[in-house]
Amino acid sequence: MDPGTYAFADFSLDRADRRLTRAGEPVELSSRYFDALALLLSEPGKLVSKDRFMDEVWRGTPVTDEALTQCIRTLRRQLGDDAAAPRFIETVPKHGYRFIAAVRRENGLRPAQGERIEVNSSSPSVPGALVDPRQAQWHTFWLTGVAGAAGGGVAGLLGGLFYGFAATAPAMGATTLLVVLMALTAVLGLLGGAGVGFGVAAVGFVPSAKWQWPVFGGMMGGIVVGALAKMIGLDTLNLLFGHAPGDMTGSREGSLLGAVVGLAAWWTRDTARVARSLAIGALAGAIAGALIPLLGGYLLGGSLAQLAEQFPDSRLHLNAIGAALGERGFGPRSQVVTGAIEGLTFGGAMVGALVYARRYRR
Repeated sequence: MDPGTYAFADFSLDRADRRLTRAGEPVELSSRYFDALALLLSEPGKLVSKDRFMDEVWRGTPVTDEALTQCIRTLRRQLGDDAAAPRFIETVPKHGYRFIAAVRRENGLRPAQGERIEVNSSSPSVPGALVDPRQAQWHTFWLTGVAGAAGGGVAGLLGGLFYGFAATAPAMGATTLLVVLMALTAVLGLLGGAGVGFGVAAVGFVPSAKWQWPVFGGMMGGIVVGALAKMIGLDTLNLLFGHAPGDMTGSREGSLLGAVVGLAAWWTRDTARVARSLAIGALAGAIAGALIPLLGGYLLGGSLAQLAEQFPDSRLHLNAIGAALGERGFGPRSQVVTGAIEGLTFGGAMVGALVYARRYRR
């Protein structure tokens, strides 16, 4: 790597003086982490493989992948970057890392062969030009939000299947009721997933965001969309049955589920393992789902139970679920268990979808 100064955002890295500054103020980095950042800056927009880090930064010293992971984590912290919505360092799972922000050379030298230089984002497209960081942020925002909606929709569809088979009496019209339940829960899940997904995605616009921000973003998304979903759900049940439950899942429940999904998304931000991330999201969601009925809230199971009580002659029955759990009717134990199942499905599907979005981000 040639000596020189690299500038990006309000940072400047001087390789000759071995200094990193932000708006003129020094940023503390160890010698090895400085070399890792310099390597990324020397080839902006290009994948830097794990092997290259080992060869050019650790220079053959035997270390585990965790040493590189810790290095990148520290660089992100010092730069105010976020793995879930990167402005500077993007993870390429199983391969390495890429510096995605525009980089300027400030030594007056001609760029080395193959080196990318900053281009004006308003100019015509130039092959190999770097993506404008703001444009990349918006791309990440929309990708994350859509992934959240997809994850929520899948969770809702699975919930509709569960209650459709477990809570409808086998009689004429049961298939229609199953389809209606699946459609309703899929729409509610999609809305909830979109709200939480875009809430978490909005954190990408907050510099140096800590864990509190994705929790707050998920919670706010859950509150807003929870209220909308409740309104749609009550109207739909009124339309179908001429009556609706006294209460059903809404802002309170959405805020708790959204907060735990945001926390799980932050916790898995540096992980490319979908199975592990899905398990963390599922566990967090299950805990939240079990807590909601204990705190006096309602998820889909509790809402349907209220509706079934108001229409005892309908084909909608949840007594079989209660009987399987040793209860007469759909009691508190049934609400906690089904709440945990709903939360597990929603949390796992949401976090899994967000991890896939990170993996396939441009």
